[in-house]
Amino acid sequence: MDNDVALVTGLGLMVLSLPSIIAAWSDRCAPRTGVVALLAGGGLVLWAALRRPGGFRLTEIPEVLYGVIARLL
Repeated sequence: MDNDVALVTGLGLMVLSLPSIIAAWSDRCAPRTGVVALLAGGGLVLWAALRRPGGFRLTEIPEVLYGVIARLL
């Protein structure tokens, strides 16, 4: 998997896990699924950042996101 794709996938998982965590807390349940998705997304982001020489800067993330979307289209 390409570093850029791993970063975008990880960020997407992290963003999508937040509604699951909030819904579980509001129902007074353990947010297991959301936490697993959050950890998986964080792991992908960390893996992508460690594999790229120099890592990712915060200003590069929109470029990477648009580049991955452009490759899909």
